[in-house]
Amino acid sequence: MKQIELQIKALSPLAISRQKPRGSISEAMDYIPGSVIRGAIAAKILQESGHYSSDFSHNGGDFQSLFLGENPAIFRNAYPASLKFDDESNEIEIQSDIRVLPATALSSKNNSGFKPQKNGVFDTLIDRFCAERYGYIYEPNCPEDGYRVEPFSGFYSVFNEEYYSHSISKRLLTRVGINRRRSTAEDQILYSIEVLNESKEKKDNPIVYSGSILIEDSQLANSLKQFIEQRCHDFRIGGSMSRGLGKVEITARQPFEVSLKIEGRIQKFNRKLRKRWQTWQVFNDTQADLSDEKTYFTLDLQSDAILTEQWRRTTVISPEMLKQLLNIEDSSLQLHTVYSSYDYLSGWNTAWGLMKDVELITNKGAVYFFSTTQLNSWLQPLEDLEKTGIGDRTCEGFGQVRVCDEFHLILREEAV
Repeated sequence: MKQIELQIKALSPLAISRQKPRGSISEAMDYIPGSVIRGAIAAKILQESGHYSSDFSHNGGDFQSLFLGENPAIFRNAYPASLKFDDESNEIEIQSDIRVLPATALSSKNNSGFKPQKNGVFDTLIDRFCAERYGYIYEPNCPEDGYRVEPFSGFYSVFNEEYYSHSISKRLLTRVGINRRRSTAEDQILYSIEVLNESKEKKDNPIVYSGSILIEDSQLANSLKQFIEQRCHDFRIGGSMSRGLGKVEITARQPFEVSLKIEGRIQKFNRKLRKRWQTWQVFNDTQADLSDEKTYFTLDLQSDAILTEQWRRTTVISPEMLKQLLNIEDSSLQLHTVYSSYDYLSGWNTAWGLMKDVELITNKGAVYFFSTTQLNSWLQPLEDLEKTGIGDRTCEGFGQVRVCDEFHLILREEAV
């Protein structure tokens, strides 16, 4: 499977909102959803269908393969990627591997965030699992000041062995309604749009988002990369485009083969877990040891997911659901713990001119902790799952997962 990395530079405010059911306010999202990128590229292809020399839209052609085929392209979410701005070279450092902090991450309530400016962030999945097995309640405090900790969420990346959080700022744009007949301001119509800022504190410090597109056909991936490259300044995303919002510059890098290291991550996670288990044994040495036959692994949601089990919406990836999805018979698969939350999501389908269905979504950052005695039969299916995602509408960026995220290895005394 080929991956095209995208860098999306905001040239104007972005009105990318998520309309909540029964709500009158559209809140701006913290990232660019894969569905928005997918819609922008599809609209551009259809707009130029009579002028584009390739076979993107003629008789279905490549357009059919990209968006409507059995294995359509997967448009992943684009997360904030701007790291730092160099005033001397006038260049901005961009990170491509942006991840979502797991729901088990904690930080100081008084001074939350990554070191060295803040008190640090650490993960609690392994310690909570050990404490529960030994019959203890795990209530950690901040290793720096000893005070209370609370969940810490968001996006992060690792650069030169240092951890950085990625976020964006928002603002409200107030607008006046226009009377279409008189082309003047309409009385008593004043509204505000929440938008993502196009730059940071300095106007010359732009905000860049990092995303990707996964395509099975290498020739099709090259064609799409060339299409985006030739029209890098022509795309508009989000709403209120007629008001000057949504202008972006999209840079597409050369497609490359996706290579994952699932087995290495799983082995590191299990070594850390067993070592920590021995540390907890000082509190209760009568407790049975971890089984040497079992291998533990996690599924960490890197984007919101739409999960269904037996035709009903759910926020839990059960063993039966996972085995059915990956077509594996394994009676030893066990789900030990789940950290997840939910929300509702709707939207607007521009092609149909209709509202999208209201979906129950599992929020990104959710963690599912499994164990199995048949690891070898799971390695390749889990690798495929990390590429394609889980649940519904994966081609729009939903259901992206990561197996054994390395952040679970950061324990309390190793806060970063």
